[in-house]
Amino acid sequence: MRSALFSAENLEKESAQPGMRLQNSKMLKIELNGEAMARVGSMVAYQGQVQFQALGSGGIGKFIKQRLTGEGVPLMKLSGQGDVFLAELSKDVHIIDLEPGDALSINGSSVLAFDSSLSYDIKMVGGAGMASSSGLFNCVFSGHGRIAITTKGTPVVLNVDAPTYVDPQAAVCWSANLQTGYHRAEQLGLGTLLGRSTGEAFTMSFAGQGFVVVQPSEEPPVMGSGTQQQQGGLLGGLLS
Repeated sequence: MRSALFSAENLEKESAQPGMRLQNSKMLKIELNGEAMARVGSMVAYQGQVQFQALGSGGIGKFIKQRLTGEGVPLMKLSGQGDVFLAELSKDVHIIDLEPGDALSINGSSVLAFDSSLSYDIKMVGGAGMASSSGLFNCVFSGHGRIAITTKGTPVVLNVDAPTYVDPQAAVCWSANLQTGYHRAEQLGLGTLLGRSTGEAFTMSFAGQGFVVVQPSEEPPVMGSGTQQQQGGLLGGLLS
């Protein structure tokens, strides 16, 4: 049987080292030998002896935090030995290596998978979250290990060496040590009163030393309390 489909670039990539790597720009491969965390529903294929466990909220404190934030990641734990392939709606996949002392703030909708060695929490985005589709909170990861994130299209990584402003729905992740704020981009005037708008009313501001990853697409804003409640229900896995 012959086809360009069977070319080397489409064949499974093998490695002698366990862990996560890119199978291609849209798909993550985890050569599992132990445990890893992944987004619920992101598995597209696997080989070997792998178990999948959905994670729920743990403890009354975490349950309350889940209800208050409306931000997080619906998680499942992968355990065993084998190869697991993950993807999310054909989004681009990127792997980030965190070293001890690093901390990364990520929009929960952009988290695909991460090593179980990493620590994570839900923290308030200072002064900026009110304009974001993810609410007032973001996922903050720290420790030593790898995390895979997704973007809608090829992103730009901005070095924050000057006052930096980003559309809240396009901000994927940023250095957790950056100071964030809330900035009105659109000037109020007669046009605004008449219903005219640029569509860029508010932006997030970033200051300090670090970087911001910006995707060439905007997440749709949260509409209505029902959506907020749905997002809040997803947080339990991350807080387990």
